Amino acid sequence: MAISPTTLTFLFLLAISLVCVWGDFIKYNTSAGPVEGKLNVHLVAHTHDDVGWLKTIDQYYVGSNNSIQGACVSNVLDSLVISLMKDPNRKFVYAEQAFFQRWWAEQNEETQEEVKKLVDSGQLEFINGGWCMHDEATCHYIDMIDQTTLGHRMIKKQFNKVPRAGWQIDPFGHSAVQAYLLGAELGFDSLFFARIDYQDRAKRKTDKSLEVIWLGSKSLGSSSQIFTSAFPVHYSPPSGFHFEVNDDSAPVQDDPRIFDYNVEQRVNDFVDAARTQANVTRTNHIMWTMGDDFEYQYAESWFKQMDKFIHYVNKVYFVTNFFIKARLMTPYRYADSENAYWTGFFTSRPSLKGYVRMMSGYYLAARQLEFLVGRKLSGPNTFSLGDALGIAQHHDAVTGTAKQHTTNDYAKRLALGASESEMVVTSALSCLTSSNSSKQCAAPAVQLSQCQLLNISYCPPTEEDIPQGKSLVMVVYNPLGWIHSDIIRIPVNDDHLVVRDSSGNTIQAQYIAVDNVTINLRNFYAKAYMGVLPKEAPKYWLLFGVTVPPLGWSTYFISKAGQTGGSGYLSVMDPPQNETVEVGPGDLKMSFSLSSGQLKRISNNRTGLLKVYTDVSLLTITMHQVDIPIQQSYLWYGSSSGDMDPQASGAYIFRPNGSPPTPVSRSVPLEIVRGPVVDEVHQQFNSWIYQVTRLYKEKDHAEVEFTIGPIPLDDGVGKEIITRMTANMATDRTFYTDSNGRDFLKRVRDYREDWPLVVHQPVAGNYYPINSGIFMMDGKSEFSVLVDRAVGGASIHDGELEVMLHRRMIDDDGRGVGEALDETVCVGDTCEGLTVRGNYYININKLGSGARWRRTVGQEIYSPLLLSFTHEEENIWKASHVTNATSMDSNYSLPPNVALITLQELDDGFTLLRLAHLYEVGEDPTYSTIAEVELKKIFAERTILEVKETSLSTNQDKSEMRSMKWKVELESGESPVPLRGGPVNSTTLVVELGPMEIRTFLLKF
Repeated sequence: MAISPTTLTFLFLLAISLVCVWGDFIKYNTSAGPVEGKLNVHLVAHTHDDVGWLKTIDQYYVGSNNSIQGACVSNVLDSLVISLMKDPNRKFVYAEQAFFQRWWAEQNEETQEEVKKLVDSGQLEFINGGWCMHDEATCHYIDMIDQTTLGHRMIKKQFNKVPRAGWQIDPFGHSAVQAYLLGAELGFDSLFFARIDYQDRAKRKTDKSLEVIWLGSKSLGSSSQIFTSAFPVHYSPPSGFHFEVNDDSAPVQDDPRIFDYNVEQRVNDFVDAARTQANVTRTNHIMWTMGDDFEYQYAESWFKQMDKFIHYVNKVYFVTNFFIKARLMTPYRYADSENAYWTGFFTSRPSLKGYVRMMSGYYLAARQLEFLVGRKLSGPNTFSLGDALGIAQHHDAVTGTAKQHTTNDYAKRLALGASESEMVVTSALSCLTSSNSSKQCAAPAVQLSQCQLLNISYCPPTEEDIPQGKSLVMVVYNPLGWIHSDIIRIPVNDDHLVVRDSSGNTIQAQYIAVDNVTINLRNFYAKAYMGVLPKEAPKYWLLFGVTVPPLGWSTYFISKAGQTGGSGYLSVMDPPQNETVEVGPGDLKMSFSLSSGQLKRISNNRTGLLKVYTDVSLLTITMHQVDIPIQQSYLWYGSSSGDMDPQASGAYIFRPNGSPPTPVSRSVPLEIVRGPVVDEVHQQFNSWIYQVTRLYKEKDHAEVEFTIGPIPLDDGVGKEIITRMTANMATDRTFYTDSNGRDFLKRVRDYREDWPLVVHQPVAGNYYPINSGIFMMDGKSEFSVLVDRAVGGASIHDGELEVMLHRRMIDDDGRGVGEALDETVCVGDTCEGLTVRGNYYININKLGSGARWRRTVGQEIYSPLLLSFTHEEENIWKASHVTNATSMDSNYSLPPNVALITLQELDDGFTLLRLAHLYEVGEDPTYSTIAEVELKKIFAERTILEVKETSLSTNQDKSEMRSMKWKVELESGESPVPLRGGPVNSTTLVVELGPMEIRTFLLKF
């Protein structure tokens, strides 16, 4: 219903007396308060400062490279402080701490004191407060927590303030995890954003539901509620009220001596704009976001105009409670027009996405090791990697939507951070394994090394000839809270080796020749990354099994074999004899067609009891056989370059050209390698797609390694590459994807829960972000796929899952980046399109039993075993080192439904510990229950003196957190009562966690 002129009453509205002041000083009245029964317009002054996009973070901060974009964040902050100091009624909100903390460190003591006064008075308020404004589609929840904690702890330390509002105004769509975990669990009262689907926005403006209470988690129920508001248009002001120095909005000119005196006109403009917005909101309080990207470089140009509008229209700043609906929303797709679905960025720049995810797991492990040996006051530390990862979560970084030179800068920062953290890791492992080491180990006697390019067979310590009388010593660290058994693959040049564990037992090993695709990748990319051509490629992959205790390490020795030969099996190609070729040394079998080379079916023959470690005992699970016809192939969507609608596919937008996806190949050469550890299926789908499927004897899933690229563009068509798996399953348009690696949400093809969808792009409009996995099920079975990085995926037809793995474009999509997504890699004068190598994992289960595989293996993918190498005589190493140990009680491990997601020594003497329940309510009959964790057994070698539970970002005590209570109208019955853990027992120090609960503690030892 429109607001009538009689109810839209402003203070001093149109009846302003135009008093002639002849240029005298005017003291503007900016101190008015709220007025009941009148329309209250809240002017929220802000700047949106991207932590890299068209320019790098450094260029944005100092104001260089302005030929691309005129932006200087240091100028914004300098100017802002001066303007705020002129009038105590002026207010401003700021978000990005990666910029603010850099600026703060440059200020003298006097300026810092003035800024503290502004913060204490409420003139300068930090909102969101993370290192960046992270993306919500392609970020893992642990990264979201880490980057937010980094910013929040800085704000708490410097100002003793706690951000109260979420301000996700620019990410390209929004996730349930953001609402409940990075909102309610942080203690936020509200969450604001700008970008929602154009159809969704139109409906919400019509029924006045831009403001809702978002119930983000079915597991956490009403405790996950947060007030959420979507802006009517964007995060900029209404048209005509943009006051950056180079904007053309008419300023308020209130000197009657000048010819352009316009107070009455500008007040009328203000009233009209306010009336327009009031017509789509439910109360008499509306917000105007007064700012935009990198604005307030001359803050007075904004504040002077806002002072005048407040003075003449008597604007007030106040928000009231009101009665609205609570919704359990499960969004994530954003379109801003019929043919512009922002689902391409789910996959854009897959190499960067893979690197970010790999570094995320590495950062988790590095902080653990830094804690275990004691954080050093000087020398290498993990902060630079945390800083780089925090920047990389920005909504134009990990998304793949920045310019190429900015993307290179993100990768460079990660590489530098990884290099410093590697020194922390290798030093810590040297100290921990040394028998004579104390807690503070200054100079380890042995220098371990690691291999960051192991996936392309580049690992100098394993390739080198093992010195006479010595062994290749491999120390394997497990960052998980439970025992981790896995298969290790390292490149070697000798097929006569013996692998032994620390007890002297010989380990079954297998050799597989390094394929030509890997050799070519190694030669080109090692030179591209390091600037030097590596030595001759290794001949073999050496594979063997390892078992590592929780939060601990095991040591393995690889030695030259004596006269009796090695412990390994040299695999050779096994020429198929029958039309149907069955592969798999264990319970999981795959059948391939010899004539087509394609997958035909998968069976999981595991029956009986599955062993799962839990504390000091083993939990047994009854398993049943599953057999499903499944086909797997690669296809590519042709990228639209525009038609009558000029919208092209690009870094942000996924718009196929309308043709069905093109199969890469209908007949694939098939090569089989068999052995006691693993069977491999090698498939060359075409000249630029190569796949190796590995079925391990001790695993009930298949590991698929894909190598895609360079994607050809010589036909003038951009290409978006998918792997499609088609199963004989009746799925009724339904499938499930994870939300930031946390909850799995139900997705229904061609359907939106919140509005009647009009389908214009049936493929792009049904894509969702995947950070952990995607699965589908029918009345009998579940088919699941887990991934090693953020990707996009969908179920376009019943019984199908497809995952987009790589994209290369010819056109820009017109969303600001100004470049086609065309990644190339150069060595000297030779440049070629980017080749991406990665993994995904396939599993089939009986209905209702797939969650255990998804949760456990998903955690193992995120936190893989960490390998370090050196050469030493086996006997000497054993005599001088601890070869197998855990930092926990030797008889304890975390429950299978709990993960340790943070263990970090902080600079204030406290240790940060986060524990996460891995299951949702109703997801599993055994594990969707209260779990217990014994802190004394986690820290068995230390005495815990203090346990303080805090908010998720550690900036407030849990006992002091107060959430706003909302009067809500539920659409589907009462809100479920969350199952949460109780207070920590001060004597036993046992922590309870309910489904999907994350608990955060600061410990003193």
